[in-house]
Amino acid sequence: MPCFALFFTTFSTFLCQPGLYLEDLFVEPAHRGHGIGKALLQRLAGLAVERDCGRLEWRVLDWNEPSIKFYESLGAKLMPEWELVRMTAPEFGALARRKA
Repeated sequence: MPCFALFFTTFSTFLCQPGLYLEDLFVEPAHRGHGIGKALLQRLAGLAVERDCGRLEWRVLDWNEPSIKFYESLGAKLMPEWELVRMTAPEFGALARRKA
């Protein structure tokens, strides 16, 4: 059954502590609703405790109500004041070539 939690270590200059960033949490649709996602998040929370992290963060699409409710049921809080900022290859390539 394909399921995974892809994450990496971050560092918060606000907290002066490491953190974990969950890039992707995936449970095959046929296996959702059986506690697999919760178990994966619980394991990540355990790693965050073991590593003395100040934060465990991830993103969720604003239209994904089932996921938002699931995350909130686990104690997660949405951060509406934060916006995703992104540059793709054309934009960061142009910035890298720009003369200072």
